[in-house]
Order: sequence, then structure tokens, then C-alpha cells
Amino acid sequence: MDEQDPNYPALEDSVPPTLREVHTRPLFVMRLSVRPYQLIGSTPGVNRRVGVVPGGVFAGERLSGEVLEGGNDWQSLRNDAATTLDVRLVLKTRDSALIGISYRGIRHGAADVMSRVDKGEPVDPSQYYFRTQAQFETSAPTYDWLNRILAIGIGYRTNQEVVYSLFEVL
Repeated sequence: MDEQDPNYPALEDSVPPTLREVHTRPLFVMRLSVRPYQLIGSTPGVNRRVGVVPGGVFAGERLSGEVLEGGNDWQSLRNDAATTLDVRLVLKTRDSALIGISYRGIRHGAADVMSRVDKGEPVDPSQYYFRTQAQFETSAPTYDWLNRILAIGIGYRTNQEVVYSLFEVL
């Protein structure tokens, strides 16, 4: 068993209070429709599959709208049974602004749980780890603030959709 580094308390005490905790603010909930995976298969380094996103919706206090057709999720199925995500989507707000969102993430859990998730069976999201980190790009002045934030998300997957709660990191 690892012992705690004796320098840890001194190092923690030496940082300003703002560096000791992460604070967030709800950004939006996003619901994505998904199609069956495109299975590329075993490539040098990973087992690759692509999830196609034909659309979806997102809603939050500061922005809401639809997810446009054409997004995708390049997934790597790793030999440690974790799946990494590399997603790019275009959001269209209710006032017609276009926002690019790209996020990377990881999903893993017990083998039996992940088998059920991969089959599209309903699984309580507390039974597995599904986290993302997102960045945004837009030329819309109203949403320019998105260009300068990071967001983190918690996800849930079924056979027909993926649902995320995203939070702005303050």
C-alpha cells in the first residue's frame, strides 16, 4: 500500500484557497441521438469504432437549441476495457448561432455493466464512470464567452441516445 507523501500537507497548505477545490456552474443538458457503431476494428494501437450523431437537443439557462446532423465520436476500445471518446458536434442555438463543441472523455466500469451498456440496455449511470471535458468555438458575439471556458460533463448511454450534463469550470 502507498504511504502518503509526508510533504503533501505542506504543499497543500502552500497553495491559495482558490486552487484547493474545483467549482462549477451548470451549463446545459445535452441529449444526442445515436446510430449503430461503424466498426473499423483492430487497428495499430486500438480497436476503433465510430459513433454517428444524427442530431439532438441541448437546454440550459444561458443557451439552448439543437445539435445538427453530422457529428461523430471516434472511440478507442482500449486493452484495459476502457473506452475513450473523441467527439465533434455543431450546436445551433435558438437564436441561430452556430457553436462547435469538441470533447474527449472516458467510459469504463465492471465488465458485466459495460457489456449491458454496449448492448444498449438501461444501466444506472452510477454503476459506471462516464466523464468528459469540452471546449467550444463560435464567432457569435452573444456566445463569445464560450470560447474562453472549459466544461466538464457526466454522461449516460443507451442504445438510442447519449445524455450529458455539462458544467462550466469556474
